[in-house]
Amino acid sequence: MANQLRSTFDLDLLRIFLAVLDTGGFTAAARAFNTTQSTVSMQIRRLETQLDAPLFRRLGRQVEPTPTGERLQAYARQLLTLNNQAWNDLTSGEPSGRVRLGVPDDYAFYLPEIIRSFREQYPAVDLQLTCDLSVSLMRRLEAGTLDLALVTRHPRTPGGEVLRREPLVWVSSSSHQPEQEPVLPLSLFPQDTCVFRERALAALEETGRSWRVAYTSMSLTGQQAIVGAGLAVTVLIPSVISPELRIVEDGELPALTSVEIALHRRAGRPSEGVRRLTEMIRERVAAQ
Repeated sequence: MANQLRSTFDLDLLRIFLAVLDTGGFTAAARAFNTTQSTVSMQIRRLETQLDAPLFRRLGRQVEPTPTGERLQAYARQLLTLNNQAWNDLTSGEPSGRVRLGVPDDYAFYLPEIIRSFREQYPAVDLQLTCDLSVSLMRRLEAGTLDLALVTRHPRTPGGEVLRREPLVWVSSSSHQPEQEPVLPLSLFPQDTCVFRERALAALEETGRSWRVAYTSMSLTGQQAIVGAGLAVTVLIPSVISPELRIVEDGELPALTSVEIALHRRAGRPSEGVRRLTEMIRERVAAQ
């Protein structure tokens, strides 16, 4: 162990050694380190004593490396480069790698500013976005193909961190009134995939209102197009309602409960990139 300790290079001495090489002399190296020429000379003598060989030849005010100094130069640069890389990686906290985020179409409006800010602050992170239904996103998260999922909290998939609560509202066309039809036409997501659908049908059944599913789609854009054409009503959160749609007035259709928007994270220790994105989503979504 003692021999190993004696054979360890002092990185500070190597920095001084390279400074003398790069600046061409002891005086210039001293200025670069904001110290005295005598201190630089003493440091070089220490390194020469450790190696038992001279490292420089004096040429007037200039110096040039000896053969031993030439050989040491390449190693010194490699050692200091590796040291700097390790130090920056372990202490800078700058994340890298890949972060995979899933979000339904309903909540995509939260993301543009979040994604833009995240990519500006952490350019070394490869941020990948998947849009799908909440149920499908939770399956992907459990399978390990997503790191984060911002979803509607479902009774069958509890957990996660609730970031906000949104009221559910009945939505119809701005120029038509399908909600006044005796048998209410509905535009819904497929069965067993959407909390919105379950809440809407439960409210209708509880009040005895007749209904029929006129349109089924996995796409929020498709839902809004059908509703905008006056062919059906649907259930949404207010923040995603497009201009050609309107909220049905209270009392015309059964009251609906609120839903919880939750952020779920893949099991296991998160990467630094996942932690940073989690913080950003938490702050932005809760504030909107």
